[in-house]
Amino acid sequence: MEQRLTHHVYKLSFILFIFCLTIPSSSSFELQPSTADSVYHHLNYTAISDFRVLNRRTLIQCPDPNPYLRINVTDNADLSDDQFVTVNVSGVLVPSDSDWVAMISPSYSNVTTCLESEAYYIQTGDTSTLPLLCHYPVKAKYVSSDPDYISCKNKECQKYDNNGDCEVTTCSGSVSFHVVNIRTDIEFVFFTGGFSTPCVLTRTDAPLKFSNPNSPLYGHLSSIDSTATSMRLTWVSGEKEPQQVQYGDGKSETSEVATFSADDMCSEFRLGSVVESPAKDFGWHDPGYIHTAVMSGLQPSTAFKYRYGSDAVGWSEEIEFRTPPAGGSDEVKFLVFGDMGKAPLDSSAEHYIQPGSISVIKAMTEEVESGNVDSIFHIGDISYATGFLVEWDFFLHLITPLASKVTYMTAIGNHERDYVDSGSWYPGPDSGGECGVPYESYFPMPTPAKDKPWYSIEQGSVHFTVISTEHDWTQQSEQYEWMKTDMASVDRSKTPWLIFTGHRPMYSSLGADDQFLEVVEPLLLDNKVDLVLFGHVHNYERTCSVYNSECLAMPTKDGNGIDTYDNSNYTAPVQAIVGMAGFRLDKFSDDAPSWSLKRISEFGYVRADATKDELKLEFVNSDTKDVEDSFIITKK
Repeated sequence: MEQRLTHHVYKLSFILFIFCLTIPSSSSFELQPSTADSVYHHLNYTAISDFRVLNRRTLIQCPDPNPYLRINVTDNADLSDDQFVTVNVSGVLVPSDSDWVAMISPSYSNVTTCLESEAYYIQTGDTSTLPLLCHYPVKAKYVSSDPDYISCKNKECQKYDNNGDCEVTTCSGSVSFHVVNIRTDIEFVFFTGGFSTPCVLTRTDAPLKFSNPNSPLYGHLSSIDSTATSMRLTWVSGEKEPQQVQYGDGKSETSEVATFSADDMCSEFRLGSVVESPAKDFGWHDPGYIHTAVMSGLQPSTAFKYRYGSDAVGWSEEIEFRTPPAGGSDEVKFLVFGDMGKAPLDSSAEHYIQPGSISVIKAMTEEVESGNVDSIFHIGDISYATGFLVEWDFFLHLITPLASKVTYMTAIGNHERDYVDSGSWYPGPDSGGECGVPYESYFPMPTPAKDKPWYSIEQGSVHFTVISTEHDWTQQSEQYEWMKTDMASVDRSKTPWLIFTGHRPMYSSLGADDQFLEVVEPLLLDNKVDLVLFGHVHNYERTCSVYNSECLAMPTKDGNGIDTYDNSNYTAPVQAIVGMAGFRLDKFSDDAPSWSLKRISEFGYVRADATKDELKLEFVNSDTKDVEDSFIITKK
C-alpha cells in the first residue's frame, strides 16, 4: 500500500504552474486540462526514484571528446535464455560516481529524443521537453559498483611522449547484468551525469542477439476445475505457430496461441483529450506469444512429467509436477501470499523492485521441492510490471521453479487492473495502463469471462472463493450476485472449509475500505466463511473471529500454545492479511484495534494444511525459515 508523497505533489504542481507561464500561446505543445490532477494520480509510480523517471529527463549533450572511450561485452556470443553478461567500460579519462551503464531493449530504441511522445509524459508530472528514451531501459548499473573503477586500479596508457613516458592514462571498470530471454536484441549504453542529468558517452558497436528468441520459456501451471484431472500449462515464446506439451505416457496437446499489443493497453481520457499510459508508450515491450494447452486424463495427487515446445523452436527440459488433490478429498497443503513481485539478481536498478521477493521465492522453492506443497495461491499484485511490460518476463522467470511444478492460482490486484477511465472499481493508475490484459494473458484462471476475474475452486477439504476487489462488488453487481450464489452452493459435507480471498482487505490496522466491509462482510457471515485472506497491505496481521469490527469469539491455546478457533460453534470468520511476500514492508503503529491479535512486519508467506477436521496456518519468515505465528481452526 504505497504512500502518497504529498510534498512531491506540491513541488510538481508548482513546477507545472511555472511551466505553463513560460509556454507561448502559439506553442504547438500545450498542457492538457486537469494536468495538476493527473500529476497527483500518477505520482504513485513515478516519484519513487531517479531511475523510475529516467526516460523523462532532458538528455544533455556530453562535452566529452574522449577518443579512447569504449564499451564492450566480454563474451560477444549470442545470449542464452538465462545468463550473466559482463560489460566493460574502458578508456575513461576521469572516472565519476555519476557514470552508469544502461541495458536497452529493443536495441533500436531511440536513446536521444522522443519528441513525438512529448505530450504523453505530462501525466507523470515531468515537464522535460526532450524525453530520454522512447522505450524504457530494462535495467541500469553505476560503474562505481566495480570497487576498482573510481580508484582507477585498472590503468592503461593510451599515449606516450618522446621519452617513452606515459602521457595519457585511462581507467576501466566492469559491471555484470543478469539477462533472461526477452526475445528482442539488447545493447549497452554508457552514460554519465547520473540518472538525473544523463548524457550518452558511447554504446556497444553491435546489438547482442538471443541465440533462440523463439525459445519456449516460463511454463507455469494452473487448475481448470476441482477434479484435478486436467491442468493448464501456459508458456511464452517468440514464435506464433502452435507448439505442444508432451506429458505422461506419450500424450500430447497442441497449444492455443495469443498475444496482445500496445493498442490493447489503456489510455486516459480528459476533457476530450487522450493521455497515453506507460504501458501504451514508453513502458511498452513486445510480449511475444503466450501459449496455453490443457493436459487432460490426469489423476489427482499424482506426479507426472512434461515438456513443452516444438521441433522447430526447441523443447523445454523435462519437468515433474504434481496434481493437487481433488475437491472433497481428505487433505490439501498450500502456500498463500500476496504482493510479491520480483527483484533483480544482479543488484541493478530496475523500474520497480520488491526487495523481499528473492528470499520468499527461495524459501517457497525449498518447500515445493520437499513434496509437501499441493498448490499455491498468489492473491494480487503479481509482477508489479505496472506498464513496463518487460518486467513480466523477469517475474515469470523468477517463479518458474515454483509454478512449473505445482498449480499456481492467482487473484487480480490493483497493480494488474486499476487505471483511470478503464472500468476498474478503484480509479487510480496503479496498473500503469495494463488494465488486466497482461495478467489475464499470462495467468488464465477458470473465470466466467474476460475481465471478470473471479472464480471458485475446490482442493481437498477446502472451497476457495476468489474474488476481484478491483471490479464492482456492490450489491446488485454481477460479481456480488456471483459471490452470493457461489458460497451458498458449497457442500460443506464435501468441503467443510470455506476460504474467501481477494486482494484488498476488509480489516487492517493501517486502514481499509469501509464500504467494501459494509457490503461484502454480511455475505461472509451468512455463509459461515471460516477464513478470509487478503493482501494489499504489506505485512502480516491476524484477527479474532471478527464481525462489524467486534470480536465475536476469541481463540484459546491448545496444548502446544497455538491459538485455536473452535468453529463447531460458528460465530464469525477469522481474517488475515498476507501481503508480506516482497514489496517493502508496512510498519505497524503502537496502537492496535481490539480485533487485531497478531502483527508481523517481516517478509514471508503462509503455509496451510487443511484436513476435514482442522485448518492450520503458519506464517513463515522467509529469511530465517522460522514460524512466527501459528493458528488452527477446528470443527469437532
